[in-house]
Amino acid sequence: MITHEFLQNYWWFIVSLLAGLLVFLLYVQGGQSILGTLGKTEDEKKLLVNALGRKWEYTFTTLVTFGGAFFASFPVFYATSFGGAYWVWMLLLFSFVLQAVSYEFQSKPGNIFGARTYRNFLLFNGLVGTFVLGVAVATFFTGSEFSINKANIVNFSTTGSMVMSGWDNPFHGLEALGNFRNWCLGLAVFFLARTLASLFFINRLHHDVLVERSRKYTLYNGVPFVVFFLAFLIWTLLSDGYAVNPETNEIFMQPYKYFHNLIEMPVVLVLFLVGVVLVLWGIFGTVLKKSYNNGIWFAGAGTVVTVTMLFLLAGYNNTAYYPSYTNLQSSLTVQNSSSSEFTLMAMSIVSLIVPFVIAYIVYAWRALERKKLKLEDLDEDGHKY
Repeated sequence: MITHEFLQNYWWFIVSLLAGLLVFLLYVQGGQSILGTLGKTEDEKKLLVNALGRKWEYTFTTLVTFGGAFFASFPVFYATSFGGAYWVWMLLLFSFVLQAVSYEFQSKPGNIFGARTYRNFLLFNGLVGTFVLGVAVATFFTGSEFSINKANIVNFSTTGSMVMSGWDNPFHGLEALGNFRNWCLGLAVFFLARTLASLFFINRLHHDVLVERSRKYTLYNGVPFVVFFLAFLIWTLLSDGYAVNPETNEIFMQPYKYFHNLIEMPVVLVLFLVGVVLVLWGIFGTVLKKSYNNGIWFAGAGTVVTVTMLFLLAGYNNTAYYPSYTNLQSSLTVQNSSSSEFTLMAMSIVSLIVPFVIAYIVYAWRALERKKLKLEDLDEDGHKY
């Protein structure tokens, strides 16, 4: 029998998987952040922009899907975080809007701003989008400053204002920048995106100079990624975590909570380690062997698995996935923030088509990328950026 608890856990897994796919696809943003340094000539920059331009919609669509799935399955989180920490989310969304505008208009006739302006917009999205997303996810482990009182919904009948949660400081999410552990994950995502972009260029481009340069960038960005990710991971595993008493639903601080989660969920532990190994294989295999150009697939698959397991670590095993350190009992769990059983069941039926959608994306990707991209292809392409 399918229970409400099963559906809650199922949808946390779906959200976690979408998060993993999103972080992998951030290689587009990573590529945008190195356009000006990796590409030395105008032709090289055009080639890089067009290689990324054929994929930017995947990232944008996955971001929207991720947000939509979170909103539908865990609306209390959506109302609390997006309604409270709005400066963080507005900054993130603004950077992605600039990205969409840039790809659509930088090569249009009558462009009065010039390609350089739009490439600066791409740079902004590449720098800010990746870092801010990493900082936001880090708060799933470090906590935020908010309070929730579901009883406030009754105020709607008397005041016309349905206020359920409130942020406990005037910075509305920007206070997350005051925690260096959040910076560690933000910088890890930033350098990971740049590393994946370098691996993508190696696999995708028919341009010896750019490919050789990308191998160096794989090392330059891969090393700081590993350093910052390990710093965040070790710090988190050794810190107190936000645990939930399954009998009383009381939130309390437990020493080494996330380390215990890894040990008590052996499947998550094994898959997490597999994901990390795949990422490292993709990075250092590319750096050490010049003929190797498939690192993006190993590192990409490893990224999806690792991020998915990281989210499961934050939400499963009686853990508050969106904790409040100013009002501990306001912390959100998979159980107290989800939609109704009916809503989750209806959504689960629709989710059965997801494998077919993924299969179509893979098919379309392979059909469009049968050969490596070179400068001559841009002249033959009817739609170039």
